[in-house]
Amino acid sequence: MASASTVSLVVLLLIALFVVVTIAKAIRIVPQSNAIIVERLGKFQAEFGAGLHLLVPFIDRVRTTVDLREQVVSFPPQPVITSDNLVVSIDSVIYYQVTDPKRATYEIANYLQAIEQLTVTTLRNVIGSMDLEQTLTSRDQINGQLRGVLDQATGRWGIRVSNVELKSIDPPASIQGAMEQQMRAERDRRAAILTAEGVKQSQILTAEGDKQSAILRAEGQAQSAILKAQGESRAILQVFDAIHRGNADPKLLAYQYLQTLPKIANGNSSKMWIVPTEFTAALDGIAGALGGKDGSGASGSGAFRGDDGESVGVDLSGMDSGLDIASDLAATNLQTPEEALAQARGEAESATREASDESATARGGRGGSQAQEPSAPPSIPPTRLADGGQQG
Repeated sequence: MASASTVSLVVLLLIALFVVVTIAKAIRIVPQSNAIIVERLGKFQAEFGAGLHLLVPFIDRVRTTVDLREQVVSFPPQPVITSDNLVVSIDSVIYYQVTDPKRATYEIANYLQAIEQLTVTTLRNVIGSMDLEQTLTSRDQINGQLRGVLDQATGRWGIRVSNVELKSIDPPASIQGAMEQQMRAERDRRAAILTAEGVKQSQILTAEGDKQSAILRAEGQAQSAILKAQGESRAILQVFDAIHRGNADPKLLAYQYLQTLPKIANGNSSKMWIVPTEFTAALDGIAGALGGKDGSGASGSGAFRGDDGESVGVDLSGMDSGLDIASDLAATNLQTPEEALAQARGEAESATREASDESATARGGRGGSQAQEPSAPPSIPPTRLADGGQQG
């Protein structure tokens, strides 16, 4: 009885284990974004997506589990020859997604290796028609051509290539050095051009500033000269009025004359200086003219002594009434610099026009005057000299 019960217990345990294994093989849970390929007796049976699925134990089996998410794979650098016979190394990155697990399982043995080899061959075909400069500057064009070829070839495998990127394009070391030298030369050229433009603008601005400075300096000098002339004019009027009102005598005038003579002699432009022998008579005439008195003390007329010893009378009785210097001085007003400058410019333009008209008139009348006979030179009247002689 004990042995029979032990055998029965072992059989029950084996049956329980078989049931558990059978249930484990019959129930299959598929995660999200995955799919399984189920074969029955070695033949494709079904494609199950995410969820709980029941299989026939010991008859159905799972061939493979396929990830339906988008995958990213990076391929190692591949040497590619350009159209100008330069070898460059290109790293590529492929973005793909399995859209049909059945075809991805049964249409090709290893779709990842197939994508890599197809990428390398397509890349060599595309780069072989471009030179190095086009290869470095046409990444978008290369990516588009690669994606089109790969998507068309992998479509029958149930795979969609969404994007292809060139991660790096490395030319040879010698070519990189030459490219760096070229870039450095280009930047030096741009720097030289910018420097030349800056120097040009600086010189233009400097010339404009010099021009404006010269114009303003000339206007300032013109205004200064005008104001100085007006000041000297008023000073002369004031001094003359003071002398006239002070009624200077001959002694004071002679003293001032003697003080002025050394200043005249010290001038740089004085080559020869003649001292008049009879300056006393001249001083008497000056005193009579400015002081209103003659040598005898009579007022109202001035007496100057001529060359022949005779007195020449000058009537100065109406000087105070006819020429009121004080009133002229009081009525004199200084002009502003702008008005004085405008007046000077107008006078200069008027003088220029008058000179042009006179020159035109002279050229027009030159032809008629040449036909006339030269007239006799006018007679020169005798002139009395200081020593009493005559000149014929």
